[in-house]
Amino acid sequence: MKLTLIILAVTAGLWLALEVLLRVLFGFGNPLIYIPDAECGYLLAPNQRVRRLGNRIEINEYSMRTGAIAPLPPIETLRVLLLGDSVANGGWWTDQTDTISEIMARQLRLQIPNLATNAQLHSKVNYSNVEVLNCSANSWGPRNQLAYIKRFGLFGAKVVVLLLNTDDLFTSAPCPAVVGRDRAYPDRKPLMAIGQLLNRYLLPTVPREKLATPSAQNEDKVGSNLEAIRQIKTVANLANIDFVLAITPKLHELDEIGSHEWEVKARSRLTELVATDKITYIDFLSIFNSAAEPLTFYRDSIHLSPKGNQLVSQIISYQI
Repeated sequence: MKLTLIILAVTAGLWLALEVLLRVLFGFGNPLIYIPDAECGYLLAPNQRVRRLGNRIEINEYSMRTGAIAPLPPIETLRVLLLGDSVANGGWWTDQTDTISEIMARQLRLQIPNLATNAQLHSKVNYSNVEVLNCSANSWGPRNQLAYIKRFGLFGAKVVVLLLNTDDLFTSAPCPAVVGRDRAYPDRKPLMAIGQLLNRYLLPTVPREKLATPSAQNEDKVGSNLEAIRQIKTVANLANIDFVLAITPKLHELDEIGSHEWEVKARSRLTELVATDKITYIDFLSIFNSAAEPLTFYRDSIHLSPKGNQLVSQIISYQI
């Protein structure tokens, strides 16, 4: 009996130590949570502040990875609206200060004298500050981003930047069903950090195809996403706002494998849209390929390293 109690006490102590370790050092037990949305598919739940592996993540009242903002900026503040997916968002592996939007804001603040006289901004305001709003979520595509700006508006931005990666041309229609069913989109906090760890690394993801309607499974996804891009540009232009489209490649598009045939075709269709609609366009495939060590721009097959974030931010800021 005594031995049994000792074993139970040791086991409970080890369990508690592991729970504290996972919470304090790794940030488990307090994940970002999502809410389903009929039009946008899903949104990061508003007003969240968490840490993961020491990285600070803040979600504001508009489900942006940005600090609290006013609905409209002060007249002396240049506001840029960045729309994107996990590349723009930065995920748990990126601290708030190292996201593309925050780097862009710092770079643009250095260019305030030039911005104040830039005729493309249709303004003679002497700007004294810059805000770059980060409206993004994991696996969002153009249709999610279009639904977001239709719901929330453009927040008084002077420039809208849509940052995609090649995979986004193939994304499905917004799907609220993933929230609470896919391990990557929890809808509540776990009771224990150990439970989150087990769910995150042992449970399978839910294929989007299983959640989509039969008609959606057979659609021309590339065509639908290109139309959403065109509509985002139209919304921006109707508000007299400049629109910039940028796309980053997947890692394999830079190595010996190169772009797959379907990716080449999708990019070709995107190029046609850009030419037809006269879209300001930045294709990072050619920019990365011209660099000395392009593979150093990635942390995995899609997401960018700090070096990649710096380059992308610099090029987009220069275009603005």
